[in-house]
Amino acid sequence: MAEIESIIAQMTLEEKAALCTGATSWTLTPIERLGVPGMFVSDGPHGVRRVANVNSITEESLPATCFPTFSCMASTWDTALIHEMGQALAEECIALNVDVVLGPGVNMKRTPVCGRNFEYFSEDPYFAGEMAASYINGVQSRGVGTSLKHYAVNSQEYQRMTISAEVDERTLREIYLPAFETAVKKAQPWTVMCSYNRINGVYGSEQTYLLTEILKGEWGLEGFIVSDWGAVHDRVAALKAGLDLEMPGPRARRVQAVIDAVQSGTLDMSVLDEAVRRILRIVFKAAETPKGAPFDAAAHHALARRIAGEGMILLKNNGILPLKGVKRIAVIGQAAKEPHFQGGGSSHINPTQVDAPLDELAKLAGGAEISFSQGYPPD
Repeated sequence: MAEIESIIAQMTLEEKAALCTGATSWTLTPIERLGVPGMFVSDGPHGVRRVANVNSITEESLPATCFPTFSCMASTWDTALIHEMGQALAEECIALNVDVVLGPGVNMKRTPVCGRNFEYFSEDPYFAGEMAASYINGVQSRGVGTSLKHYAVNSQEYQRMTISAEVDERTLREIYLPAFETAVKKAQPWTVMCSYNRINGVYGSEQTYLLTEILKGEWGLEGFIVSDWGAVHDRVAALKAGLDLEMPGPRARRVQAVIDAVQSGTLDMSVLDEAVRRILRIVFKAAETPKGAPFDAAAHHALARRIAGEGMILLKNNGILPLKGVKRIAVIGQAAKEPHFQGGGSSHINPTQVDAPLDELAKLAGGAEISFSQGYPPD
């Protein structure tokens, strides 16, 4: 801590403002003259979506294990298993030179048409918090950070950048915040990511009540708060509210806005220093973990397969399973050949290996004849 205070004392206003805004789409700004390294963050709640080009958000990512989504993971009800998955994810982050993986998401499932429900655990705040805490502890036990998201009340994708979630205090405390609270208190994620939406008219990135009073004050978050990518509207207002890091970068005008605000007296230097302090703690913590060691892709694929098996839910069995003495098996549906096993967007993984159900059934059929029908067109 004394070293961090010494660095802050030596930093220029320009360097402080720059540190609080990303350098690229995925990296933080280093300060080489003071020995402050950069830091690399990556998408990937259920797999590392690490792109080679730090200025690209959309290009295909480097190969990594595609673990089952949290909707499947939650169906295991197994906190020890998700801890193990977190450790494996951290090993892949280390291999791919990633310091912080952006997840887990603990938003409540409140509508069936939320486009990111597959990334969230549950409609139950207690259960989601317990699963998230185990995941975070698993990842961070290997010296890699996490980013708990999307804080808060982000339970739909419809107009997610602008919509205002109107919620009273009791509902907020009983439904929307408990999973975050549990995860922070039990696991101390290195970072927490704010949401895009407004909450009672105020953007998540400018929520003094949620960011500073509750998250940092009541719950005692030790790490820093980062914006979702493009969630900041007013950089100075967000900084005052407790939003420490804006992503992505570079955003020269946002950096200059912070400089101008301090110079004009509209932003107190102590507010900027606190954001810098929180960011530096995590940057130096991340630097303690050596990167580059390879991961065991086969072992991780086996773990993913085990999680998928544990997460499967059999609704009814009239004595059909397990199959014994069966001579013919009909397999129907295009997904048997081209399995659909993950959602799209920021958590879409370039998998190291994919098991097609039709092929795996053939291996286990014991000589039974397997017939396949597409059932529906690929499109």
